[in-house]
Amino acid sequence: MEELKKIALKNLQNQHFDTLAVGVIDFSQETFESFEVHNQKDLDTGLDFYFDLASLTKPLTLASTYQLHKNLFDEKSIRLLNHRAGLISGGRISPKGWRKYIKDFFVSTSDQDTIYSDYSALRTMVEVEERAKRPLYELCSSFWDEELVSWLDLPWDCFSPVTGTRHNFPICGEVHDDNAYYLDEKVSHAGLFSTIGGLCRSLLNLNSNDQLLKHMDEVFNDFPNQRFKGGWDTVTDLENTLAGKGCGERTFGHLGFTGTSIWIDLDKKRGAVILTNATQNYWYDR
Repeated sequence: MEELKKIALKNLQNQHFDTLAVGVIDFSQETFESFEVHNQKDLDTGLDFYFDLASLTKPLTLASTYQLHKNLFDEKSIRLLNHRAGLISGGRISPKGWRKYIKDFFVSTSDQDTIYSDYSALRTMVEVEERAKRPLYELCSSFWDEELVSWLDLPWDCFSPVTGTRHNFPICGEVHDDNAYYLDEKVSHAGLFSTIGGLCRSLLNLNSNDQLLKHMDEVFNDFPNQRFKGGWDTVTDLENTLAGKGCGERTFGHLGFTGTSIWIDLDKKRGAVILTNATQNYWYDR
């Protein structure tokens, strides 16, 4: 970890963001190590930044709900969860009647290619909430550490890096995703914030209390020819993968638009978490 920190401090000056947190999780030992650097300085203040997790919200809400409450998912919901229901990738949503708008999209029951879609994530949320008669965040948050929260519940005195600009003001301590911001409620495609420690502890909780790795071992068998499995992204090409060259075949995880990622090697029982504010100066590049 000290070597990784030296690399981070050396290279941060060449990046278009100024804050980075890295965590390495050992699921066998139920431990993690982490560090955080900001503006080319090592942070060791005990006041960790709360990062906008962006689309890491999807697995932390939807994939975990599938793991914890599989009975709430029918074939249609599973197609939506795995981005194979034919919904378009996304677009601007009006807060007025947005659930009806999302429900009006046709859900394909044929064998569809993967179309990664915020709309699919929101539709999964709507379907599951209607079946459970409970809010999604009540269903999925049992394993969350106290430092993993919705942007609507951020501590008033927390530190959060700037992720861009909205109406000529810095986006800081508010969700970066415009739909999540204007919907102004707890949704499934974006909106969670966390410190590096909060996210690592949450993933350890999900494994120690609810057997994440055992669940994913079964999920890999259930969806052998699909990229998304149980709401998690996976590796389809070892030489060209979002998880990074050198990962194992049974690696799962997810990316977030603001510059965040989780990747877990199922066989090595090790995970990596990287949190940045990579959109700080490139917020407009959709």
